[in-house]
Amino acid sequence: MKTSHAGEIRLLLSGGDRRSIADSNRVRLLIENNPSLVSELAALTADEDWLVTQRALDLMEKLAHEHADWIAPHKKIFIGSLAASDKWEIRLQIVRALPLFHWSPTQAHRVEEILLENVVFPQTFVRAWALDGLATLAERRMTLMPIVRRHLRDFERSPSKALQARAKQIRARLSRPGAPRNSRSSKA
Repeated sequence: MKTSHAGEIRLLLSGGDRRSIADSNRVRLLIENNPSLVSELAALTADEDWLVTQRALDLMEKLAHEHADWIAPHKKIFIGSLAASDKWEIRLQIVRALPLFHWSPTQAHRVEEILLENVVFPQTFVRAWALDGLATLAERRMTLMPIVRRHLRDFERSPSKALQARAKQIRARLSRPGAPRNSRSSKA
């Protein structure tokens, strides 16, 4: 029975082009009704079809927002070899998922490396979400805050409206009462 679910999930995530989500919404419903299928979804992150891999990662990231406990047993996928993918769509799912989990100190170091590498990645969405994730981590680990603020300044000066907008959202989040501060002003 497990094999039939794996095949069904793969089939639903197949087809189309890089802008398509195939039948990802149906897969999400299947998993929400039967969380044990997360293992089948996680296995598809190693699929030979990179679009299936990307869609599986996308679903894992989306599910982690509401059910991080379902995805946590498979979270190492996000810090493995896929983090160095040549496909920006895969990197985007990685950087969006990383801040959703608790990591061991060794894993946290790897998470920071991945986010720092991607904050300068050529693709705008990857860069924006990598900085967003780094800012989320900096709220827990103050030593990252100067790095976040430096990149915020770079994004604010960028000709990219998307990077400017993300920088504005991150600054607003970091300036909320109770948000971490370092010895410099929040506009530094």
